Amino acid sequence: MTFTPPAAFTTRPTLTGSFGMAASTHWLATASAQSVLERGGNAFDAIVAGAFVLHVVEPHLNGPGGDLVGIVSVAGGEPRVLVGQGPAPAGATIEHYRSEGLDLVPGAGALAAAVPGAVDAWLLLLRDHGTWELSEVLEYAIGYARDGHPVLPAVRATIARVSELFEEHWPTSHALWSSYGDGRAIGTNLELATTYERLVLAARGSTREDRIEGARTSWSAGFVAEAIDTFVRTPHRHSTGGDHAGVIRRADLEQFRATWEPAVTAEFRGHVIAKSGAWGQGPALLQMLGILDGFEDARLDPSTALGAHTILEAEKLALADRDAWYGDTSVPLDELLSAEYAASRRDLITDAASLEFRPGLADTFQPPLRASQSTESSGLTGGALPVAPTGQTRGDTCHIDVVDRWGNIASVTPSGGWLQSSPAIPGLGFALGTRLQMAWLDPAAPSALRPGARPRTTLTPTLVLRDGKPVTALGSPGGDQQDTWQLLYLLRTIVGGYSPQQAIDAPALHSTAFPDSFWPREWVPGGAVVEGRLGASVIAELRERGHAVTVAGDWDLGRLSAVGVTPDGLLFGAANPRGAQGYAAGR
Repeated sequence: MTFTPPAAFTTRPTLTGSFGMAASTHWLATASAQSVLERGGNAFDAIVAGAFVLHVVEPHLNGPGGDLVGIVSVAGGEPRVLVGQGPAPAGATIEHYRSEGLDLVPGAGALAAAVPGAVDAWLLLLRDHGTWELSEVLEYAIGYARDGHPVLPAVRATIARVSELFEEHWPTSHALWSSYGDGRAIGTNLELATTYERLVLAARGSTREDRIEGARTSWSAGFVAEAIDTFVRTPHRHSTGGDHAGVIRRADLEQFRATWEPAVTAEFRGHVIAKSGAWGQGPALLQMLGILDGFEDARLDPSTALGAHTILEAEKLALADRDAWYGDTSVPLDELLSAEYAASRRDLITDAASLEFRPGLADTFQPPLRASQSTESSGLTGGALPVAPTGQTRGDTCHIDVVDRWGNIASVTPSGGWLQSSPAIPGLGFALGTRLQMAWLDPAAPSALRPGARPRTTLTPTLVLRDGKPVTALGSPGGDQQDTWQLLYLLRTIVGGYSPQQAIDAPALHSTAFPDSFWPREWVPGGAVVEGRLGASVIAELRERGHAVTVAGDWDLGRLSAVGVTPDGLLFGAANPRGAQGYAAGR
């Protein structure tokens, strides 16, 4: 049996066509990507152009100093993972951070910065699978940065929350961003426009590929790396309340290059789901699906109390394994994704909510379990997440998907380098990211801080295949919640028969019963967050079962977008209506 949407309700139609589709968390990125398709570019030219626009228009959610994870398929080929997650710098040792009086990596400040990986990864994608010149791709972002773009209310709100920090401790950020917080409707970032123009000037060579390589070198071994190295050596305020110097150096940027990896896959109800490796959290979604695959369809409906309970319990189990096993190290992934292991985990789900942290297998790492002292860690929004005056934020980000008429498809989640994450680098127009806050200062942890190791990222796009062909690219911002929200989409479309837009619009929920990946690394035993639209009776039954339920607003959770191919061979696009910011476009 299947479950069906409770009503034929959508905020907008699922777009369909035969030419191309783009969807993202901001309408200008979507429009830019679709413009590239209209001008003859392919999906990879389009997604890169849209992504650089996201740096400009959503600076509180991503930036050039951040990172990304992508999954792409070239004209029906095997899914491959684009790795734009930079590693810990050579100076980022546990001993150094302990000597600074820290027991956790800070949530804001340059000590939390991994090597920026996003720009190099976008350029790698453009080099290997795009067709456009770098100057053409960057035209959109440079135009919005130099000539102006609409300033989101969430950007102004973020700047307002950290204005005291900027004024007293981060003067470069105050100089760059204070004008955005004064209520103006149009913003510019002339420093960032100049940075991109300098990359275009560095794109020299006899072939398109050589020209893109010239820009990559200018980024990693030229003016960008030099400016970062010089600036972070001066101590500055971190989220802990103390002043520290950063440890990232020019040599760290010179040694990093984005790479390609095979995707990790698992089958679910006639579909193959492709994710990143266990250096990120991607396989946790595969574990959730493996656990749920053994239940009858009625228990997979997120809109019922029984379904919501079952889904929340599966999320807890999979994410406990994430925290105990995942990292840029040897991970027993074959065992964690096996049918036998999924069955053993499924047997742990009873009629009552578990209040325990329950990783599986033997001799696992036990992360510190710090009970949450506030509602901020409950993830009560799918937009700009809470920002404290010290700069830390609970990890929201951006997402973009593109499919073209030739069968190329890509799903990429860029993040980090938020304007509030660390002081702006003078002359560059952006800040460094804070991904190292996901690494533990405990050498026993699989995700321990280690020079050269990638921090275990929450960035986790998804590619879905049917009969060996890619049919859906999807993803969402939301830190730890990215896979839990994507899980709802997959259950509703694959099992429930929802259309893509119906699945995105439907009431969302997620667990918070695991250690937060973001500083200060708290958890909520039995915690669950649900949109009020889930219904009073469902929420009441979840509480009766023992879940510690926080009711969010009716339209607060998730920023999903998706593109793909329908069973009839049409292209489709759908995007999140929450926050009136994400849009799909296509024809």
